[in-house]
This record gives sequence, structure tokens and C-alpha cells, in this order.
Amino acid sequence: MTVAPRQAGPPEAELFQPLLHDLAVTVSAPCSALSGHDGQIRHHGVQGVFVGDCRVLSQAILRINAVEPSPIAHAPDGASGATFVSLARALGDPGPDPTVRIERVRRVAAAGMTEEIRVVSAASVPVRASLTIDLACDLAPMDVVRIGRAGDPGPGRADGDGLCWSTAGVEVRITADGASIDVDKARLTWTVDLPPRSLARHQWTLQVTTTAIAVGPAPGPAEWSRPRLVADDRRLVRLLERSLDDLAALRLVEPGHPEDTFLGAGVPWFLTLFGRDSLWAARMLLPFGTDLARGTLRVLARRQGRRLDSASGEAPGKIMHELRYGSLFGLTAESAPVVYYGTIDATLLWIDLLHEAWRWGLAEADVAALLPNLQAALGWLADHADPDGDGFLEYIDDSRGLANQGWKDSADAVRFRDGRRAQAPIALCEVQGYAYQAAMGGAALLEAFGLPDAARWREYAAALAQRFRDRFWVDGPDGPYPALALDRDKRPVDALTSNIGHLLGTGLLNAEESARVARHLASPAMSGGYGLRTMSADSGGYNPLSYHCGSVWPHDTAIVLARLARDGHDAAAAVLAEGLLSAAEAFGYQLPELYGGDDRTAWGRPAPYPASCHPQAWSAAAGVAILQAALGIYPDVPHGTVHMRPLAGAPLGAIDLHGLRIAGAEIAAAVTRDGQASLTGLPASLRVVVPTPTPVIPTQPVGPTEPAPARDT
Repeated sequence: MTVAPRQAGPPEAELFQPLLHDLAVTVSAPCSALSGHDGQIRHHGVQGVFVGDCRVLSQAILRINAVEPSPIAHAPDGASGATFVSLARALGDPGPDPTVRIERVRRVAAAGMTEEIRVVSAASVPVRASLTIDLACDLAPMDVVRIGRAGDPGPGRADGDGLCWSTAGVEVRITADGASIDVDKARLTWTVDLPPRSLARHQWTLQVTTTAIAVGPAPGPAEWSRPRLVADDRRLVRLLERSLDDLAALRLVEPGHPEDTFLGAGVPWFLTLFGRDSLWAARMLLPFGTDLARGTLRVLARRQGRRLDSASGEAPGKIMHELRYGSLFGLTAESAPVVYYGTIDATLLWIDLLHEAWRWGLAEADVAALLPNLQAALGWLADHADPDGDGFLEYIDDSRGLANQGWKDSADAVRFRDGRRAQAPIALCEVQGYAYQAAMGGAALLEAFGLPDAARWREYAAALAQRFRDRFWVDGPDGPYPALALDRDKRPVDALTSNIGHLLGTGLLNAEESARVARHLASPAMSGGYGLRTMSADSGGYNPLSYHCGSVWPHDTAIVLARLARDGHDAAAAVLAEGLLSAAEAFGYQLPELYGGDDRTAWGRPAPYPASCHPQAWSAAAGVAILQAALGIYPDVPHGTVHMRPLAGAPLGAIDLHGLRIAGAEIAAAVTRDGQASLTGLPASLRVVVPTPTPVIPTQPVGPTEPAPARDT
């Protein structure tokens, strides 16, 4: 394999208009369609229909009597459909009121798209017109589209009653009921002949056949329950409904393994298997079942690293970062999808998901089957995660792939307080927390299943916590906090960032340290926007519309608010939940990949990030994380308990949720307006545990599996 330079961040293609955040997106993975809100697909930027990593249609322009109609409305119909309404102002009755409208009803399926064109006349006179759709297909690979270098559309060919384009492994076929097809112009034409006050329907279909694909559509219904939610805060209900629709449309499998579903990271660039993204999304969806987690764990386990390869970043036991067909960052493979391993945290998150899924009730047989992969992942942590032997996990990009390999993977994401960029090797703070959590969770699994080394990993975790305490904490204007990272010279990178929120709930911090982190996260400089800023507004590198240095990412905010709630910092968690719900309302309840970190008083609504992808799996799953934090449900099925501690004071009002799944049983949970909680439907083998009114505050780090002092109910 060979590799070319690559940096993460917004692609060059987004310099084109309209910007990605403003496109209408319909998706049924692995197919997605991106157009303007007028329904027109124009041959520039990222617009088009994609299947896998190939753009299979780059233009679809509708005209009536050679004129584009005037758009007036656009409405989504779930994740996979949309209707675009426009006016044919030159047709129908004369006068100021329009009497002929066009309804363009789009429906995306896994292997293509169908559009029904309805010409609706309220005119008192007959309407006769020519309806055309001009098509184009460039068959551009995704990595070419992403940098704005798509080629010219290729010529189509006639194929029976259809119009076709093809390239190696991909065939695109257009058919249109009742239309004439001009192959040379790639144009569909219908004659519209409407009596007064009538309707005409015409339909065309895009069908794609491909073997050039790394992922395929998931069969059957979604793996998680479809809960029934009643809540005082209607934003929470609307966000959950839209999010579950989007998540269902992002489901994927690997060819040959239809039993193992995972979530593609997002549209358009990331509709494939990602280690970190797919793992986080599956973890946040655990309250609705463990099947998605099982599929995600297994599909990643099949591609777990087996050898050392500096070009791809592969190492024994390591969990991959990204799967593509054809090429990725210059990597190529002749007969198989390309796998890139440039991530420092996916292996740790894989261990954590296995542990958490076990606690939510993943069947012991499913857990046992993955124990060899767990041992291999722990082997990577022991042998390959700390190349310089200083006791911390760090990365340096040897492959010229991703310069930064935590979740903030843009080239400028790791900065000092004064704005200077840190130089690799870099040891990120949250990765040390993930490692502590993975060691403790791994130890619990090894011990439970009679495997050796549990004590070794608990000792590793304790030593890591002490090293972290000695080296990472820095003094700031408002008191001490953990540095973002250590740089190549082992200097603390002292910008205040959202990364420190990921340390909460891992066990790496003691109670006093957790409280300090919570206070910094709750400051206006961090939480003054619509969620948690990725970087403090007081930092020299802050920019509210940067990719990772001041913007707000819904998944990041959701992870941190969930960890604040788990550690008992309810007021800070409630502020972040309110910020996310306000943002969701502004974005039509489809939380995008990220948005601006401006103060909430600046605009009255969150500023869109121009290159923000949507829908995005971990952004959509953020709604479930808010719900779980509000209810405060934390199962430990292997030990027969379910800990329940809802947010104090019920800041989101009353919540009544039916359709939770714990140990395979359907559960109902509720919180009243005065904060009283109830949980019904638990199997007899489980008991509910709630915290004592005056919990004992520990002074030493505790493992992530250790509950707060509690009493039985």
C-alpha cells in the first residue's frame, strides 16, 4: 500500500455554493441524494446521488416549457423521502395568483432513487406543456468529489427502454414511464396535457447495480426498539422521533455478513464503517437494545489488526478507523476494500462498548465469542499504544494520513492556550481516560469469564491515574484543570477544551477532580453557546466557526452531559441539555455534525457550520444520550442491579418512556415534574438501586463500574 498526504477537516468542495449545511438530504444507506431545497440536483460541489463511494448521478434539472419552476416549499418525509413544491407561473389562468404547481416527490432506496412528478392545475383553462428533466452522470469517486475535482459528465447509452452509464463494477440505469428519452442530451421529456382543475403524474427511476462497494444495506427493521415517549418538553419528543428515523436510514452491513448491522457515520462523506463514530453511536443507543452494539463489535472485530503496517497504521489488536472502496488517503487495495487504522481511541472504545453492552444485558455467549478480540485489544494497549514508554498513550502520523488521531482529527485541533499548535507525538487527555476505562472494564470481563490478567489491568489503571495526576494538571486563571494533551516535549498543551469532559465517569478522576472539571465545563466560556464549545472562548485559538477549536459538536456535548450526570453534576448537565434541545429546534430536529460556538445572545439561534454533514449518526444518537441522562438509568445486569438517579429537579420536566430494553426485557421508565422516578417491567433477576441522600465522597480514583453508595428499593 502507498499513501498520500491528507488532513482532516472541511473539504475543498464546500467552497462551492450552495453550502453543504443548506442542501436537502435524503438517505437510505448506502444511497444518499443531495440537492438544493428546490429539488434540483446541479452538477457542481457535492450535489448528486451517491451509492457507496461513487456519485451515480450528478445532475437532475427539472423544467417546464424550458423554464425552471419557482420553488416555494420543501418538506422531508422521514429520512428517505422529501417533497419539493414549485410554481409554473407562466401556465394556467392569467392574473396574480399561481394556478399550476409542481410537486416533486423523491424517495431514496438502498440501490437508487425514484421521483414522482405531479403537475397540479387549479386553472379554469386547459394546460398543455412540455416537462423535461436533464440528467448527467460523472461516476466520480467520493474522494474526488470531496476535493471538488469531479470530471465532466460522461456520455450515456441507450439500453432497451432506459438510459445507462457504467464504469468498472458500477452500472447506472434510468427509466421513465411514458417519457421519451434523448440519449445524446440525457433528457427525459413528457407531454403534459391537463384538463381544467386536474392532476398529471409522471415517474422516473434511478437504479444502480454495483460490486464496487465496501458496505451494503442492512436487511429488515432496525435492531433497536421504537420507544413511546411522552414528555413535558416537546423538543425532546421531536428530537427522538427525527433521530431514530435518521439512524434507521444509516444502517449498513458488510457484504456477506447481513447479521451484523452497524451505523454509517454520516452523509455525505462518511456513509461507511468508522471505528470511533460507529462505536459511539452504538454505545449511546444501548438503552434501546444491544443488537446494534453486537453487530458493531463483531464487524470491527473481523477487521482487527493483525500485523504492523506503517502505511495504514495497522497494528496487532488495533481497531480500524475507516473503511472505503478503491482508495483512501492514497491507500489502495487491488481486490478488497481499503482499511485505515489511524486512530488512537477506537480500540479503547471497542473495549468499552463490549463492557457496557454486557452491563446492559448482551448475551453471555455473544460476549464470550468476542473475548479473544478483547485480549488482542488489551494486547495492543500493552504493546503498541505507548511507543516511547512514558506510560501515556500517544500517536504520531507515520503514514501521512491523519495528522491528529483523536476525535478532533483536523490538523489544527491540538493547540496551546495562546493558539500555538502542538507538535506530535501527542498524548491526548481523554485517551488516557478511555485507557483507564478500558483497563477496568477489560479486567471486569476477564474476571467474570475466568480469564487471567484482571489484576494486572487494575494495577495498570491505578498507575495511569497517578501518572495523569502528576503530569496533566495545569493552572489556569480560574483554577487547575487537565491539559488537552502532552506534546512531543512532554509539555502540557494548556488550552481549555471539551476533551476534559470525556474524563468524567471513566474513573480516572477522583471526586474533587471531577468537581473541578465540571466547574470549568459549566463556565460561560465553555457552555455559553448552544451546547459545549470544543475550545474555551478565552483561548487564543478560539474561533466559533472552526472545525474543532470553538464550534459545538452535538455528540461531544451529549457525551459530556451524560458523564456530568453520571458523576452527579446535574446543573451543568442540564445547561448542556437545554443548549442541545434549543439547537435541535433551530435545525428542524436534525442535529448536524457541528455548528457555530457563538454565544446564545449573539444571534438568537445557532450559526450553521458551512460544511456540516447531516444526518450524522453520533449527532442523531445525542438525543438518546440526553434522554438517558435525564432518566438516570445505569444497568449492571451481570450483578443483578439497575442504578437509577435522574437529574435533580427534573430540569426537562416530566418524562414517560416505554420501550427501554434491559436484559432483553421491555422496560418503562418515568420521572415526574417533582423528580420522582419509577422503573417498571424489570426481570425478577434485577433490582433497582438509588443513591443514598448523603453519599460518601471518595478521595481516590474508582473504577468506572463501581456504583455510588446506594440503598435498595
